[in-house]
Amino acid sequence: MKNLLKGWNKMSLVKQIIIGLVIGIILALALPKQLAGITIFGELFVGALKAIAPVLVLFLVMAAISQHKAGQKTNMKSIVGLYVLGTFLAGTAAVIASFVFKLELVLPAGSEEAVPPGGIGEVLKTLIFNVVSNPVSALMNANYIGILAWAIILGIALRHASDGTKNVLSDISEAVSQAVRWVIKFAPLGVMGLVFNSIATSGIETLLGYGKLILLLVGTMAFVALIVNPLIVYINIRKNPYPLVLKCLKDSGITAFFTRSSAANIPVNMRLCEELGLDKDTYSISIPLGATINMGGAAVTISILTLAAANTLGVSVDLGTAIILCVLSAVSACGASGVAGGSLLLIPLACSLFGISNDLAMQVVGVGFIIGVIQDSCETALNSSTDVLFTAAADIAAKRKK
Repeated sequence: MKNLLKGWNKMSLVKQIIIGLVIGIILALALPKQLAGITIFGELFVGALKAIAPVLVLFLVMAAISQHKAGQKTNMKSIVGLYVLGTFLAGTAAVIASFVFKLELVLPAGSEEAVPPGGIGEVLKTLIFNVVSNPVSALMNANYIGILAWAIILGIALRHASDGTKNVLSDISEAVSQAVRWVIKFAPLGVMGLVFNSIATSGIETLLGYGKLILLLVGTMAFVALIVNPLIVYINIRKNPYPLVLKCLKDSGITAFFTRSSAANIPVNMRLCEELGLDKDTYSISIPLGATINMGGAAVTISILTLAAANTLGVSVDLGTAIILCVLSAVSACGASGVAGGSLLLIPLACSLFGISNDLAMQVVGVGFIIGVIQDSCETALNSSTDVLFTAAADIAAKRKK
């Protein structure tokens, strides 16, 4: 048993996760009812990540800003620019793919009970009010926009604090980071529970009826991850981007695929940025910010499902409207919450561009929930891995210019 534990500890986290994945699939197919209790491992893992992530973000950002010295440079402008560009191009790729492969939907009779935003103004209003949310409420509800805002304000205020206070803040930040590392060690068990739950509850057969839609969504996301994003990175770093792209997909994308939450994957991305040797002052802010506004996968989902709905209803889509949809999907995606299924509730907003009623749009949302096991997992893997990718690209580009 000792030798087995030693061998297990020597394995990389990715290999451990793959083993957990395989075991979860086998158990879900062989004994779905008898071993239903296994799902608790997935729930506990995601719950622990979601619980620690807001605290991690608060103290990391506060510590980083409080210790920032005048004249010390960060790459936040470049990173935010990459986030916006990446999300817009992802939406554009989805619109083009939808024109090339025109799909129609089989709309379900009912849909998930949910309240979508009434318009783009409501999305922007929600974002603004999240900024001034009560800090305690922001922590309790994992409102990362509010957490970031208060962390920045308090960090700036603490820049004039004594060195002793700053050291305490830094020590707390490190303590929370260590707690996160302990949680991540249980990722293989968590992944086993998550994949078991997905297959045991939804089944593989349920997804076959929406095979073409899933292929278009996943294919477009793969195109963005393996063609569009590497091109953006190459323009910045001027060298082969694929080693960095594949590492981000492997180390960040795999865990994000199973947690299905950009927010829950923040600790994983922080750890990867540290491993890549990136500037902590930058990534402690850019990673939680990316989990909120860097939503290329969400832009793909919104665009494809909206145009599929338009095709189903026989709505003609001209070039001008398609361009507006590219912009609207990017802006809407930035308003998507960093939790599982967060992008789906913004589909009615995009559907309104084509005069599609809210009732029909909510049926499209219902389709999204049906295929969510695959769609949302791939979307989150793209979103979250790109947070690290663009942060690293900006860091490498800045070092290259020196």
